[in-house]
Amino acid sequence: MNSVVLITGCSTGGIGAALCEEFAAKGCKVYATARNPAKMEGFSHPMIEKLPLDVTSDEDVKRVVEQIAGKEGRIDILVNNAGSGAAGALLDQSMETVQQVFNINTFAILRVCRAVLPVMAKRKKGLFVNVGSIVGDTPVPWNGLYSATKAATHMISEVLSMECRPFNIQVMNVVPGSVRSSIAQNMSTSFNLPADSLYSQFLPNIMKRINASQTENSMPTAAFAKAVVSKSLRKRPPLRFSAGGNSTIFAIFRWLPRVLVLGYLWRMYSKKM
Repeated sequence: MNSVVLITGCSTGGIGAALCEEFAAKGCKVYATARNPAKMEGFSHPMIEKLPLDVTSDEDVKRVVEQIAGKEGRIDILVNNAGSGAAGALLDQSMETVQQVFNINTFAILRVCRAVLPVMAKRKKGLFVNVGSIVGDTPVPWNGLYSATKAATHMISEVLSMECRPFNIQVMNVVPGSVRSSIAQNMSTSFNLPADSLYSQFLPNIMKRINASQTENSMPTAAFAKAVVSKSLRKRPPLRFSAGGNSTIFAIFRWLPRVLVLGYLWRMYSKKM
């Protein structure tokens, strides 16, 4: 029986959209969701169905999960991919922005997993796939809020991997490195240096960080999606899976003395440009 997959954050040009195509290519019934359905364009596979979903709304999440479960009778795989960038100095972020980004990147994972849990637990089968980031393990300057949300995502995934065992629900924490997507463009469009910022001299460094994930070394989105889907459809998916540009060096960073790594990253993103 082919899997029923619910994926959040499926706007065109992102990882979520590529995951939809790859899961569908493997014969899965895919429910692609985004807050604005108009931003989900160009899907080529008939097994992909688009639904509007605001992951920051309890009522909206409940509505979509009930709709899918009512129609399909099950949800086999949930991919928590919805996310928002947050470029700039950590202390330049307004508390409204901090709350908003945590709500989208982190709290939404708990919100959607909570809604899907009873559906999976009833059948004693399921998989939660939570998309984190290599900067959730080792942060870099000028993207601290995003790093904090992804660090929380990693911890949530590990705890869920234990607490969901009674229901035979597995968890896979996906940790992307540099993957070609629309995230840099979205962050560039939304970023504004506050007029009273004490970090104005570092604006070129901030822009460098925004575009760091979109270089010739970045992994093509389709290739990344193919790797993630392959792992997800295994009988025993790994608890952690990392791929993409810079994923190897960041894996090494995890084992090096922290003060040396942070010093190196600060020098990289604080040089005069």
